[in-house]
Parts: sequence; C-alpha cells; structure tokens
Amino acid sequence: MKPLQELVRENIWALKPYSCARDEFKGREAHVFLDANESPYNQEYNRYPDPLQEMLKAKLSRHKGVHPSQIFLGNGSDEAIDLVYRIFCEPKTDNVVAISPTYGMYEVCADINAVEYRKVPLNANYQLDSQKLLAATDSHTKVIWICSPNNPTGNDLDPDSIKQVLTEFDGIVVIDEAYSDFSSCPPFRTQLGSYPNLIVLNTMSKAWASASVRLGMAFASQQIIALFNKVKYPYNINKLTQEYASALLDDSFKVQRWVAQIKEERAHLLPAFRELPVCKEIYPTGANFFLVKVTDAPSIYHYLVDKGIIVRNRNRVEMCEGCLRITVGTPQENNELLSALRQYR
Repeated sequence: MKPLQELVRENIWALKPYSCARDEFKGREAHVFLDANESPYNQEYNRYPDPLQEMLKAKLSRHKGVHPSQIFLGNGSDEAIDLVYRIFCEPKTDNVVAISPTYGMYEVCADINAVEYRKVPLNANYQLDSQKLLAATDSHTKVIWICSPNNPTGNDLDPDSIKQVLTEFDGIVVIDEAYSDFSSCPPFRTQLGSYPNLIVLNTMSKAWASASVRLGMAFASQQIIALFNKVKYPYNINKLTQEYASALLDDSFKVQRWVAQIKEERAHLLPAFRELPVCKEIYPTGANFFLVKVTDAPSIYHYLVDKGIIVRNRNRVEMCEGCLRITVGTPQENNELLSALRQYR
C-alpha cells in the first residue's frame, strides 16, 4: 500500500474538520449546556446527538469483533461509499475499478464526484479475475470496488482472488459485505490487521431487517476511519437511529433467528423454483436473494406486478440478460410467488 497521505486528496489531508460543540469539553462532566444554541425545552430531543456514536460503536464492536476506533457509521452504506470518493479521488483526475455487474451506487457516486469508473466483467461463473482487475488499474487508480456476496448475482467471490487484489494493489480496496450474514464465507472485516488498505462495508438493512432506519457501517484501520470522521457531516446519525440500533443489538438473538429462518427458507425455495416451467437456471447464492434466468424476464416481471408481487427485473444489466433477482421472503410470500408462477402461461 502507498503511504496513506499519497492516496488521500491533498485538500482533504489538510482539512480542518468542523468542531462540534460537544467535542470541546469532552471528558469533563457538565449539566448546563449553553454552548450549541439548542432549545432548553423538549428534553430528550433538544440536544444534538453524539457525533461519533461512541456508545453504539462500543456495542457494535462486540458483535462485529472490530475495535470501536475502526468503525464508521453512516446514513446507510451509501454515505460511506460517497465518502470514499470524496476522501481518496480527485475529480476529473483519478479513477476507480470495479467488477461488473455489481451494486449500482458505486458507479452513481463516481459520476456524482466526476471520477472515471472502470468496469471489469466477471467471468461466466460470475467470479472475478484478479489479474484482469489489477490490469485495469493505472497510476491514477485510487480504489477497487468488490461486493461479496455480489449484487445482483448473489454469489460469494473467491476469497483467494480477493486476497490477491488486496496484496498486489497499492491503493484502497473496498469490500462490500452487505449480505455476508447469509453467507458461509468468513467476513473480511476480521482481517483488517492484515490489510491496511482494506475498507469493509456492512449495513443494518439486510440481516438486521432495518432498511428504513438507514444505518450503514464501514470497518477499516483507525487512520482511515479518522479520515471518514473528518469529512462526514457533524451529526450524521440522529438520536432515534442510535437508540433503535442500540436496542436491536441488545436483542441480537432475535436477529440470528431471522437470519436462520431466511437461510432455511432459501434452502426450501430454490429447489421448488427449479421445478417451475419458467425457470431456466438458478445461479449460486450466498445472499438473501437469488438470480434466476427465466424464459421471458420482462413478460414474467410484468405478470407478477399485475399479481401484486414485486421482484427485480435485471434483464438489462450486463451479463444478467433474461434474469430476475428475487428476494427470499416469508414462507407465505414465497408460496404466493411459486403459486403465481405455476399459473403463468
């Protein structure tokens, strides 16, 4: 890895972050707060939230096996994705490399930040070719994006190929593990100490069943997380989100049951789906969804919409022609889907 200062945009490295009122007396006791122009009324909600979410990170640290100083919390994973561009990529100069197909927000954020986005197609088995990925880089490549389990393909990417990229690329490697709780592969966040250029993304939207709460996570070295905290907006995670997430972490056994139920239902749903006349091929999945090639993706998609059943039409996505992406639901939802497709003509 290059020295971190060489990877970070010059203006970001020199940036003096906004000083939150609460940070200025940190470590000292206080009971009268006249510093932040808050209203003294409507207790519980009149004060700005903890800008660094320290209590929540302490709980999350125990669940994820990552030190609190190696955790960034964002307004969904999308905030962390955008911050990667803002911290490391000089607009109209630098570029990033990503597998294709993959999660669309990596490219959207590249376009927003005026950063060239280079796609490297996966092979026919939806696996990455580490040599092709590395060959697409040049002296202005700051970041490589990898999603595993990948979206929309659903499969786990080969860990050895990912490790080769981490070892041989001298810039930042981001591994998005949004769906890792549904996979049997060990998460890369446990290997932060081995790869100083690694950033791992995670979220409460999937396994933690809290998409509407909008809480994303990034795990990285203490130095990289310090840069995230330097650039983020001061109070990016509100008090209600912090309280909700803290309570859910206290009830993590419930979340484990949800994950187990989804994996069990996935094991029942896939064989049943293979028997449908519309099914041509189901691709391997380590996520809470699967990609399936069907006889007529647009027609079947609209047929299901008319039945009030919404899946994702991926027919126009590169290498996903003729495919639908289907999330594993409750047994009742999955049965309704299967019943509707058995009647499709």
